Amino acid sequence: MQHRTGGCLCGAVRYVLKSEPHTSAICHCTHCQKQSGSLFSINLFVNEADYEQRGQTMVFEDKGDSGQPSYRHFCGHCGSPVITKVAMMPGQVIVKAGTLDSLDGIQPPQTEIYTDRAAGWLELVQGARRFARSP
Repeated sequence: MQHRTGGCLCGAVRYVLKSEPHTSAICHCTHCQKQSGSLFSINLFVNEADYEQRGQTMVFEDKGDSGQPSYRHFCGHCGSPVITKVAMMPGQVIVKAGTLDSLDGIQPPQTEIYTDRAAGWLELVQGARRFARSP
């Protein structure tokens, strides 16, 4: 596998993925909507050991439905969301797909969560497993 690279809008934060994401998901929760400024967030799940970052991120501690913290990392210069670390998923990093330098070869999301909060006119991903809330 060729390493994938990505980073924030201004380039202050750069990263390398040393393995392919093991899964991907679209999240329609209101927190992802607000953080992304869009209708959803496309998230790539990578082992933390396979994620290497250069540059500092700022962190916003969020809380999921479980009450457990999610640490949303973003560039302090341009505001781009870069990764999220979830307390309930140790050893994993959730990379925001839009920060990749190239989406070539990225598989479509296999899962959509919080579909009960998705825009009613939005077409859902064909073949993806759907959950009204987080599984």
